[in-house]
Amino acid sequence: MTTTGRRALLAAGAAAGATALVGCTSGAEGPRRPSAAEREAERVARAEAALRARSVTVARGLLERYDAVLAAHPSLAPRLTPLRRSVAAHVKALGEGGTGPVEPVAASPKPSARPTPSPAPVPVAADPATALKELAAAERTSSDGHADALLAAPPEYARLLASVAASGAVHAYLLTEGARA
Repeated sequence: MTTTGRRALLAAGAAAGATALVGCTSGAEGPRRPSAAEREAERVARAEAALRARSVTVARGLLERYDAVLAAHPSLAPRLTPLRRSVAAHVKALGEGGTGPVEPVAASPKPSARPTPSPAPVPVAADPATALKELAAAERTSSDGHADALLAAPPEYARLLASVAASGAVHAYLLTEGARA
């Protein structure tokens, strides 16, 4: 190839590259529409995020109940503290995908223009035995909610939900029947 031929080839290649680059960046065709697969992936991601939010809300409610019972009946602390720690780990695992301790639930100030009302205090029975029965019922309700969510959960999260549901069933047993053994 001669020098002129090479220059012509290089110039043609550069022109083709510039044309391709302009074609990629031009907005003449309008915004790109997401494909069906992209729309489905987004729908699945939104559904999983909503499922996680519901699961965490259920677990947090249970954690609040533990905190309320412990505040009302400090004598139950040796029995309830290990179970509460487990529920706190469930809150973290369900929401963030990890495990670890979670501090007692407390109202934290949120940066917003409107103040948010603090949640209503969890009612606790005056009798410790009744408070334990109510806590066991809350564990069963929470466990059932996590088990029901299994059907809509992706596989990895479903395994976590199954584990948390089983743990809740064990907690309910320990709060009622386990005390008699």
